[in-house]
Amino acid sequence: MIAMLAVGLTSFAQEAARSEKPRLTAGQRNELRLKEMTLELDLSAAQQKEMAKIIAEQSAKREKLIAERKGAKEARKEMSKDEHFARRKAMLDEKIAMKARMKQILTPEQFAKWEARKGNKQVAREKRMKMKQGAKKMEQK
Repeated sequence: MIAMLAVGLTSFAQEAARSEKPRLTAGQRNELRLKEMTLELDLSAAQQKEMAKIIAEQSAKREKLIAERKGAKEARKEMSKDEHFARRKAMLDEKIAMKARMKQILTPEQFAKWEARKGNKQVAREKRMKMKQGAKKMEQK
């Protein structure tokens, strides 16, 4: 009984901490992302203008996808295999297009840094997902 109480209080505290966290506006997130990239890749003023456009486009697409996912989740609608395939294909097409745009904007050295940074973030994301999955399994037991 004590363990159940502890788990309940912990999850409640985590939810409360998440809801108290102030959310940045899309413009603020975009500006911070551009500044981080400028620092990491030493972008010129012209490169910064191009990257600002790309970041704004990506942000708008991301917001649209999040809204679609929330709507589907609320409607409890499951994706069919064809829908899943189409979404995955579109995502990969976007990544290919993004990589081509980045090659045009960045110097070869900057592009190599960008690729390395992207790979490191993917590894970290996968670790977080595994940890979350492990935590869910522990909660189910």
